[in-house]
Parts: sequence; structure tokens; C-alpha cells
Amino acid sequence: MTPQIGAQATTQSQPAMQFGGTQQQVSGQGQQAATVAGAASDVTLDEALTTEMQQALQATHRAVLACEWCADRCADHGPEMAECIRLCRDVADLGSLSERSIARDSVYGPAIAEEFIAAAQECAQECARHQHRHCQACAQELSRAISATQQMLTSLGQSGQQLQYQQGYAQQTGTIRGQSQQF
Repeated sequence: MTPQIGAQATTQSQPAMQFGGTQQQVSGQGQQAATVAGAASDVTLDEALTTEMQQALQATHRAVLACEWCADRCADHGPEMAECIRLCRDVADLGSLSERSIARDSVYGPAIAEEFIAAAQECAQECARHQHRHCQACAQELSRAISATQQMLTSLGQSGQQLQYQQGYAQQTGTIRGQSQQF
């Protein structure tokens, strides 16, 4: 049986659920929206993210699932799949990190997204070399995630030079690596 990558379950109207400082609400269309508890503007996560960010996060999430699935399936094919397994696991980890950093608007989000793109490109090439259905499906999901992430970075105007300036500014103002005075 082949698992469905990123299949969405539709949900009926459900009450909001509280997790830590975030309130999860499920809309009638089956999409989740997070509202930051205690925020003056009561902005949902979906409202805070651009369309490009939302598309990149969704595509990256699907790629993470595909890579985990591919790595598990490749393990059944012997040691000749070791490189595919390693790359899939690396991309899954980088993709998860990229999702979290972009969603929370981390100063390192664009740099992590760029690293995800580089690793995903290498993994997609490796997966494309193999004729297994799971490898081919993984390569396709990676291609979609790469494209969506590149579009997101372009829409954010993130070039290497702008990213270096942004990180340099953050270091000067003490807003990274626990140097911030705000808690």
C-alpha cells in the first residue's frame, strides 16, 4: 500500500484548541489557522504569511514527508541506496528546520531556505537516478518544493547580499543568539 503524501483530511466545524501560547482553529474548508494568544491584533498565521510563504511551507512540508517515506522505502533495497537514504534524511531535517524558521519569521529563515534548496536539488538528482516509484515521487515533490521556495525568496527580495546585511544588522542590534534584552 502506497501512503498518500500530504493528504488532507477534511474536518467538520471544530472548536478552537489551545496549545501553549497558540490557539489552533479549524475552518470549514479543513485549513488550520493559528492565532497568537494575547496578541493585540489577533492576526492568524495564515494572515501573517504571504501567499508565496504559504505555498513554500506547504511544498516543503510535502517534500519532508516524501523524503522520510523515500528513505524508509530505500532501506528495503539494500546498501546501494545508502546515498539516497542519507540525502533524503538530510533534506527532511533541513526542510523541517526551514518550515519552522520561515513560519516564525526568523532572521535565519532565508539562509536556511537557501540551504534547503541546495540539499533538495542534490537529493532530487539522486532520487531521479533510481527507477523505484518512491524515488521518482520524492524527486517530483522536491522539484515542487525547490520551485516554491525559490519563488518565496524572490518575493521576499532575499539575495545573498541582502541576507548578509539583515544578519549583520541583527548582530549589531543584539537580536540573535540570545543577545536580545527582550524576553
